[in-house]
Amino acid sequence: MNADYRYGNQSYYYDYPLGIKNVEYRTMAKEQSQSVQPGMEYLMNPRPIFDNLNYRGSGKLKGKVAIITGGDSGLGRACAIAFTKEGANVVIPYYNEHQDAMETKQYIENLGGNCLFMSGDLADKKFCQSVVEKTLATFGKIDILVNNAGVQYQQDELESISDEQFDRTMKVNVYGMFYLTKEVLPHLKSGASIINLTSVTTFYGDPQLIDYVTTKVAIVGFTRALARNLALKNIRVNAIAPGFFWTPLQPACWVKEKIPSLGSNAAMARGAMPYELAPTFVFLASDDSSYMTGQVIHNNGGEIMG
Repeated sequence: MNADYRYGNQSYYYDYPLGIKNVEYRTMAKEQSQSVQPGMEYLMNPRPIFDNLNYRGSGKLKGKVAIITGGDSGLGRACAIAFTKEGANVVIPYYNEHQDAMETKQYIENLGGNCLFMSGDLADKKFCQSVVEKTLATFGKIDILVNNAGVQYQQDELESISDEQFDRTMKVNVYGMFYLTKEVLPHLKSGASIINLTSVTTFYGDPQLIDYVTTKVAIVGFTRALARNLALKNIRVNAIAPGFFWTPLQPACWVKEKIPSLGSNAAMARGAMPYELAPTFVFLASDDSSYMTGQVIHNNGGEIMG
């Protein structure tokens, strides 16, 4: 894997809710889809680039212990690799993407890092409890929590969203974050950091992701309220709102015809690879952001500004 990738050029007319954007843009992938959520990285073409080989850690997270949900693939994998390079021990709860998890584990170990992987459903409170228990048993403490795991489903109309889909999206994206944060919190000390993943869709309201956007708005509110609640304890809570990144969530969500157009709405006229978000995770997890809490960092290539 390396950070030197190229895009093809394609003309595309996309009826975007905020107007027509970037008729000329650089595609990241051809049509493809997956039938399972949250998607498998090993099936993607091209494979996402999760590590910038030019990135050199400087010990910003040396000796820290970080739980990164969904760290087996996508943005979570990029986060885990960067944290490892910065000296952290990483704990990765994931759902059922076993091949992706094995690849990530091997990559971390090849870097000389220590890691713990656990398969289970974050919507299950008991699993969240076991994540914390095993983390403490293995590493003795918790310094960083990254609530990254999530699911999203494309539906054109509200009436098409089943009760089961709405419930699942809410349970994974919001309940899982709530359960795990609640279990982790008693073990966090001054200087700890919580990082939550919201989305650019929160700020423009994607019409085909109504239930997903609902959960991501909730995450922003959770972040801001918890940040104020914990500020005097010097426990920071921030969020990241990514734009389009090439992760398993994309082919697992969208119809295959939409894949080539993803990223076309950004001012930079492209989407991004997961490694491009990794330094933002490091910034929020480290003392570099010691005076930042309750904030949402926008990494979206200029799709939404402000």
